[in-house]
Amino acid sequence: MKRFLTIITIIATLAALAGAQNRQDAPERIQPNKFAIKKVDFDHVREVTTNPNNAYFYPKLMKAYNSNDTTLSIEGWRNFYYGYTFQEDYNPFRESIYSNVVEQLYYKQPHSRAECDSIEKYAEKSLNDNMFDMNQMNFYIYVLKEKKKHARAAVCQYRLDRLIAAIMSSGRGTKEEPWVVIAPEHEYNIINFLGFVATEHETLDGGIDYIKVQPVAGKSAVGFYFDISRMMQVAALKFPDI
Repeated sequence: MKRFLTIITIIATLAALAGAQNRQDAPERIQPNKFAIKKVDFDHVREVTTNPNNAYFYPKLMKAYNSNDTTLSIEGWRNFYYGYTFQEDYNPFRESIYSNVVEQLYYKQPHSRAECDSIEKYAEKSLNDNMFDMNQMNFYIYVLKEKKKHARAAVCQYRLDRLIAAIMSSGRGTKEEPWVVIAPEHEYNIINFLGFVATEHETLDGGIDYIKVQPVAGKSAVGFYFDISRMMQVAALKFPDI
């Protein structure tokens, strides 16, 4: 299941980022790779996100997310992203039934008004089912811009940037300091954000993934490391037969 998900994600992410991030009308962007590095302590994340008296109590973070609160700190976003693994409905392999509909429509560019309406409708449905689906967020940003709904596109772009920042603040993508992700496709979202194309995937001991990338002029990276241990821990509990 994991290998299948990562293959289709490479294709979807490349197309989505090309459409949603390189347009002239893109809003001002934050720099997700400029935040201080802080190792993820899942015991601490669990403690603060399950404590009603804590500022990072998960329902409070969800309320801030739904209300488009732009004052939430990067620490808040880190707890929102990693704290989701302690929520009952967390599924590391979660995939909306609407996601394939959006992808099929997206590739049929240019789009008619009716097709844009459908992309918007089903991307929104997908995100309602899986709020951390960064591929669908990119599709949604693209179509909102196409329909001149720039304010809503900026909100979604802000969310996407902050989620990427939360992941990138967890490490450096090295073997010693891998990036921590809670879904397989997020590995490829990060790689594409950095301007690379994934070429090979390898699962190492200790819950670590290594993804090789195509050479890029001016960049020395040949691959990146991701920590998937928390994701696989939950998967083993919820899906023991996989």
